[in-house]
Amino acid sequence: MVNSRERLLVTIGHAEPDRVCVDFGSTAVTGMHVRTVKLLREHYGLAQRPVKVCEPYQMLGEIEEDLLERLGIDTVSLVGPGNIFGFRNENWRPWKAPWGQDLLVPDNFQTTLDEDGDTLIFPQGDREAAPSGRMPTGGYFFDTIVRQPPIEEDNLNPEDNLEEFSILDDDALGWYRSEAGRLHGNGRGVVAGMPGTAFGDIALVPAPFLKNPRGIRDIAEWYMSTAVRREYIHAVFEKQCEIALENLKLVNDAAGEVIDVAFICGTDFGTQTSQFCSTDTYEDLYAPYYKRVNAWIHANTKWKTFKHSCGAVYPFLDRFIESGFDILNPVQCSAADMDPARLKREYGDRLVFWGGGVDTQKTLPFGTPDEVYREVRERIDILAPGGGFVFDAIHNVQANTPIDNVAAMFTALEDARL
Repeated sequence: MVNSRERLLVTIGHAEPDRVCVDFGSTAVTGMHVRTVKLLREHYGLAQRPVKVCEPYQMLGEIEEDLLERLGIDTVSLVGPGNIFGFRNENWRPWKAPWGQDLLVPDNFQTTLDEDGDTLIFPQGDREAAPSGRMPTGGYFFDTIVRQPPIEEDNLNPEDNLEEFSILDDDALGWYRSEAGRLHGNGRGVVAGMPGTAFGDIALVPAPFLKNPRGIRDIAEWYMSTAVRREYIHAVFEKQCEIALENLKLVNDAAGEVIDVAFICGTDFGTQTSQFCSTDTYEDLYAPYYKRVNAWIHANTKWKTFKHSCGAVYPFLDRFIESGFDILNPVQCSAADMDPARLKREYGDRLVFWGGGVDTQKTLPFGTPDEVYREVRERIDILAPGGGFVFDAIHNVQANTPIDNVAAMFTALEDARL
């Protein structure tokens, strides 16, 4: 009998598995909100207990073994020692969310309320530092608080945008070894986040994990810098890449045999209708570093490399492939020129499509269960033949998605196996 890891390996090897391979929860861009996880447990009659917040920025919930099994999920996650707010997911304690849900959070998940009732969270759990995230009243996840000092053009130093990158120490490597030991032989495919390979990921630029970030940390300022301060960005990426390559060697030594897929970068290149930059800018500013990272991985490991980019990225697909990426996520079929049949026809033998299973902007949150069911079956029919398709929604399943719609998605997956 084929297990989940074998199914994933067949799929990402562009062969057709025994059934569609399914991922939910292996990365910060393929997960489910804690509220959705709770409602799914209720829907399927599983034991009720507080959901762990495994990714506090987006308030994603841990999908435990019993729910993984019930949903037919084939993947698990191996993440580094620190989350996006700079503390470890350990020493769990109860916390009641603003919407009333009982949750489990790490001990350093430290919050307070401001005068407007918004929930503020502190980097590294340090209440003496300025808060780095804000959950608005009535919201379900945190927004980054930009803590950008005034830009002094003559004093800009690329080292300031490199303070979060360093060679993994013994403590961090111990974490990777421990996680690898925990996941070894678990029977599911392992997707690992790689330290320091996210070049210009805008979720990380404001550095919500640092107490006093220096350098260019304002989102608009960063995007402008990719055009008007390109030498500065190259200097950041060059040093970042050197550190990343050293860390890849260390992670490989500590956990390499357990890892199947390496999540490299979440930098978005597409909007709903266009692109954030030209393909020429991609070739000049990003491709050199992606190529070095992917080349090392392919020369030294069996890992497949995972590129996340939302939006209308059709013009970049050949360049992603030339940069060494094996996997595209989230396959935003609602964006311009991202028709799934066209993608499968033109790139299905060269890219693994990881996502695209159902639209999380319209169909899943606002459609009917029947509409969700039909779209899921249609996407499977288009993207699954011949392999190279891992089913997932188009990005994370959000808090107020009707649970009947989420269940219809999984019913469609079950029926597709018959």
